[in-house]
Amino acid sequence: MNDVTCWDAESDEPGRVVVAWATIAVGLLTGLALWGQYTAHHKPWVFGLDVAVAVLSVALIPVLVRRPVTGGLALSALAALSAVATPPATAAALVVARRRPFPVAVAVAATGVAAHAVQGLWRPVGGLSYGWWLLLMIIAYAALVGWGALAQARQALIMSLRERARRAEAERDRRVSEARALERARIAREMHDVLAHRLSLLATYAGAIEYRPDSSPERLALAAGVIRTGAHQALDELRDVIGLLRDDEPDSDGGAGTRPQPVLADLPQLVAESRDAGMRVQLDDRLPNPATPSDLVGRTAYRVVQEALTNARKHAAGQPVQVMVGGEPGTRLVIEIRNPLRGDRPGPAQPPTPAGSGTGLIGLTERVQLAGGHLDHEVTPAGEFRLRAWLPWPP
Repeated sequence: MNDVTCWDAESDEPGRVVVAWATIAVGLLTGLALWGQYTAHHKPWVFGLDVAVAVLSVALIPVLVRRPVTGGLALSALAALSAVATPPATAAALVVARRRPFPVAVAVAATGVAAHAVQGLWRPVGGLSYGWWLLLMIIAYAALVGWGALAQARQALIMSLRERARRAEAERDRRVSEARALERARIAREMHDVLAHRLSLLATYAGAIEYRPDSSPERLALAAGVIRTGAHQALDELRDVIGLLRDDEPDSDGGAGTRPQPVLADLPQLVAESRDAGMRVQLDDRLPNPATPSDLVGRTAYRVVQEALTNARKHAAGQPVQVMVGGEPGTRLVIEIRNPLRGDRPGPAQPPTPAGSGTGLIGLTERVQLAGGHLDHEVTPAGEFRLRAWLPWPP
């Protein structure tokens, strides 16, 4: 039987306080019982036995506090010798019921009842029959065991509720951390999709100014104006992205002035911007007229084409790009972009190709998957880069 210390203390000081107060309280009750035995005018040897039992009972209180079962059994044995051990023995039944499983408490209480039955046989109580006296002891022990078991169940319930609260708080913190990580990823993906395209256009015009200084002043001024306008557009788009990602905080102007997010109908404008930057883009539009997929599907398709054009501009400058968009409601929306890889043939000076990290395609794949679609890309044996995506298009 595991009979170890049951209280949870931060240090030894609270345990000493409990032992001290328990010893004082039970000592007072034991002293009153001893005084009652003294006034009963028993034989001197019997009173001497009562004194010895009283001293042992009080001495066993620290054992009862630290090892309830051991202390309870010892006090029950003393109760068989003298009535002065009845207060600490009954208190032991309550302590065991509060700290130990119910069957253990019943066993200790039964031991106490048996000890009092022995006590009543050789030291009967005056004015009360043995049967009634034993019945009262049984009722007293049963009440103490029930009280202790109820207190233990209440304590267990409180501990369970505290543990649930602790787990709920930990789960809330975990969800907050995950939400923050997802929000960071979303912000990074949106910024990449918006700014990478716009800044790559600016890099193209800036490269033209750097590598073609012999252009006419009018063309140089035009390119500088495009760079200035593109920089303002990049700032505006960045502001729009941050505003949309923080849609739980109202804008100072009530939300006015925020441009709507691009959708499928904005693809021709996207292609026109790339053509103005010198790219050779062919758009094969096979969509029904009008094409009305959901905003999520249309925006995702726009981002797919935008990322493909940005990659072609950075890694295959001067190569033609073919964009095909097709599908119909009830089937799929299919986007396919093809462009040859950058060749090594001689030609006019070109700006250096920026190094790519590959995070754009990774983020694009995640975006397409979140929309319920699929994206893949490959380099064909003919030296052509192909990107293909499909998105669900409910009827």
